[in-house]
Amino acid sequence: MTDNASPMPLTLLGTGAMGTALGRAWLAAGHPVTVWNRTPARTAALAAEGATVASSAAAAVAANRLVIACLLDDDSLGEALAGADLTGRDLVNLTTGTPAEGRARAAWAEERGARFVDAGIMAVPPMIGSPDSGAYVFYSGSAGLFEEHRETLAVPAGTAWVGADPGFAALHDVALLSAMTGMFAGVFHAFSLVRREDIAPKEFAGLLQGWLTAMAHTVHNTADQLESEDFTKNVVSNLAMQTAGNATLLRTAQEQGVSPELLTPYMALMERLLAQGRGEEDTTGMVDLLLRQGS
Repeated sequence: MTDNASPMPLTLLGTGAMGTALGRAWLAAGHPVTVWNRTPARTAALAAEGATVASSAAAAVAANRLVIACLLDDDSLGEALAGADLTGRDLVNLTTGTPAEGRARAAWAEERGARFVDAGIMAVPPMIGSPDSGAYVFYSGSAGLFEEHRETLAVPAGTAWVGADPGFAALHDVALLSAMTGMFAGVFHAFSLVRREDIAPKEFAGLLQGWLTAMAHTVHNTADQLESEDFTKNVVSNLAMQTAGNATLLRTAQEQGVSPELLTPYMALMERLLAQGRGEEDTTGMVDLLLRQGS
């Protein structure tokens, strides 16, 4: 049975910026919401909109079968739930963590009689509750829990189920955030290059966004090469050409008085691949090189 007959009551642990945005979306959709926060004053905004404030995390958990946590970190979650009876509860963890933490927390919850789903939020608070914002959340763990509560979970943001492995939600989340971090590194380097010139940042931003958008499609070629294990397939600019081009990037940075430290670690890895005689390949070999270095 799904929870679409009437708005399901739920408990929300954590009313920081993200928790408050989530709670507000559920309240607006008619869900009775019980909230708890370690600092009680931070529940005031949701209380003013109709949420019930619990005196303790244990009391909040006791109030509803569906318990959603959005706390600082995995340690905070463990501390909050230490005295709670989780028997028969459905615990959805929206707290940012690692894949290993998700798997360990799933085992911990199941030992205490709860079903468990871990999650990774691909949004910032202002995107929550806005259907056109593109916000969504990765979920993994108990498929039964997810299917039963899918409609409730979809109220604040879209849902993306990524499998029964409780670590997969965090893994997808962190993988995408890692790619974003690398993109930001390139963006900041680019703005640094033009910063002291008569180039309007807003005009340059349009060019930068357009270029990054045009290049984004290359992720599909990378995926195709990884699945086929043929890194010479559909190569547009091979490793040798790209590595040679790095010299121009570095000279320009020097001329503009910009530190190259956001670029040089990546360039060093390219040099190592090239030294292995893989100049005719794409740069996809970087994936396996990173795996070997990390093992």
